[in-house]
Amino acid sequence: MKEDQLIKAAKKNDPKALDQLFRDSYPIVYGYLIKTTLNEQTARDLTQETFLKALNKIGSFNAKSKFSTWLISIATNLHKDELRKRSRERPESANPAVSSASDVEKSVLEREAFGKVSEILRKLPDAKRRVFILKHYYHYSYEEISRIENCPIGTVRSRLHDCINKIRSEMGVEAQ
Repeated sequence: MKEDQLIKAAKKNDPKALDQLFRDSYPIVYGYLIKTTLNEQTARDLTQETFLKALNKIGSFNAKSKFSTWLISIATNLHKDELRKRSRERPESANPAVSSASDVEKSVLEREAFGKVSEILRKLPDAKRRVFILKHYYHYSYEEISRIENCPIGTVRSRLHDCINKIRSEMGVEAQ
């Protein structure tokens, strides 16, 4: 079945269709959350929360975007909520604990070359890191990122520009 057919069936409470949609989307959501949270356990927890929320809200999915984009939006909002919660609990550290990048990348992202960029991304504010990941790893458009992040396109462009400049600077690469 095609994705649009699976979505229609899932909205009619077809458990097989819902299971297939979630199986197809799981690697995308989990991979995104690994990259944005830089913490395997947090990524697992937020992935579960994302799919639970999607299960409860499947009827409200309007197909104006891809199903995976909708799930990424849910995951992003849950991650933002988690960061706000942590900042209230521990004001001295708004960033979640960071696992060893090499362990996470080997086991979760199948040895994808993340290398030095991951170390630089760790130092960036969460909002800038998310924009970079959505643009350069998931190839979302500025408009899609704007909807996911719930901010103006200009803010997306600015965050991405700052992020790229930081990466270039840290890696010793001059702008072209």
